[in-house]
Amino acid sequence: MYSLPLIPEVRFQKDYFSEYPEEIRVGSDAYAGLRLRTVISYTRKPGYYAIHYNQPKTLVTGAILQLNDGAIAVFPGEPNQSEQGTLSPIYTLQPNGSLAVPTGLIFIRFAEGVDVKSQREVINRAGYEVAQSLDYAPHTAWLRAQSGNIADAIAGIPQLEAIPKVENIEPQMLMERGFRLGR
Repeated sequence: MYSLPLIPEVRFQKDYFSEYPEEIRVGSDAYAGLRLRTVISYTRKPGYYAIHYNQPKTLVTGAILQLNDGAIAVFPGEPNQSEQGTLSPIYTLQPNGSLAVPTGLIFIRFAEGVDVKSQREVINRAGYEVAQSLDYAPHTAWLRAQSGNIADAIAGIPQLEAIPKVENIEPQMLMERGFRLGR
């Protein structure tokens, strides 16, 4: 797990990411038969930001972490609005504090037997479009906001959760790969 370098807490002069929630809570019925609910919480981390580049393997300086083959870089401090690429905040997974970067993709899972294709109209009315269908699981898909905006994708999660027969909604949050010992 990557731990953040110790820096004084940075307070941006303005909140560059005010359109993003301070906390993202997602959950799913982990064991449908038992009706247990697993809730995951991400908290926005001040003093850091991510740049999403249009292509992987982008050469950057000053990044403390690169994800997705270099297509996303995490930086400390205040973002420069002249940066090339899309800016987003950094979140930390609670309770362990792992860094997480929202990508703008949202995973949706309907009940077994409910095909995503049959739900496209209601997905579109909620402000989303299907980014990727999964042939092996026709009741699931990756969605993106019709605007293409990461903040819009996160903000619209409650509209997706309100769709009948939706069992799980979860934003894609990229994190540094962890390795398990003893396997």
